[in-house]
Amino acid sequence: MDEFFPPEILFSGTIFAMTRITLIQLVMLVLVSAFFVAAFRKPQIVPRGVQNLGELAVNFVQDQIIDSVMGVQGRKYLPYLVTLFFFILALNLGGVIPGANMAGSAVFGVPALLAVLSWVVFNTAGVKRHGLGRYLKDNLFIPGVPKPIYVILTPIELFSTFILRPITLSIRLWANMVAGHFMLVLFMSGATYLILHADAVLIPAGVLSAGMGFAITLFEIFIAALQAFIFTLLTALYIAGAESEAH
Repeated sequence: MDEFFPPEILFSGTIFAMTRITLIQLVMLVLVSAFFVAAFRKPQIVPRGVQNLGELAVNFVQDQIIDSVMGVQGRKYLPYLVTLFFFILALNLGGVIPGANMAGSAVFGVPALLAVLSWVVFNTAGVKRHGLGRYLKDNLFIPGVPKPIYVILTPIELFSTFILRPITLSIRLWANMVAGHFMLVLFMSGATYLILHADAVLIPAGVLSAGMGFAITLFEIFIAALQAFIFTLLTALYIAGAESEAH
């Protein structure tokens, strides 16, 4: 548990204090930014090299998330959703990178901040499209429902739409990254002890534990991508729902 609360190593005692996790987050931010700057700094009509990779990355979010959920009219949100997906992916991958060994999203403040940003984006989109009054009415007072039912239904809709969404977005991402870290620590530390410090008869168990740790590492790479995809997909769904005529 102490790994989630590391000591300050830079600018200690100031508002700019940094821990190992903060440095991991900054490094991932720089890497993602550098990749897209390099990819599109001097774009060519026929993409080559890093530009080709950059266009593949952007097209993945556009085709698999935006076009499938929001349609072509949702492409105005492409910059935000591409940034969201690849930033979360980079943070998540920190958990399986040697030397980092910690997902930048395993600290609850980061998923919570990203969830609040998405909450602001989809609510702003809805208000901009329908106006504040109609947007609230469409979400809180479902048409076709007997008026007395609104006494029960409206608080439920208020809680689920405006309060629960950012909470579930942040907890889903955070919990998966924390669980993955615990699993990796369990098997890798177990392998180290059984191979190097326990009786020789337990070495095969240590080798098995190391193999499980390697398998979980591969699985965590998949989970890192999956959670970035789910977070971005749900954000796109919330935006599409906020802008739609029928909620």
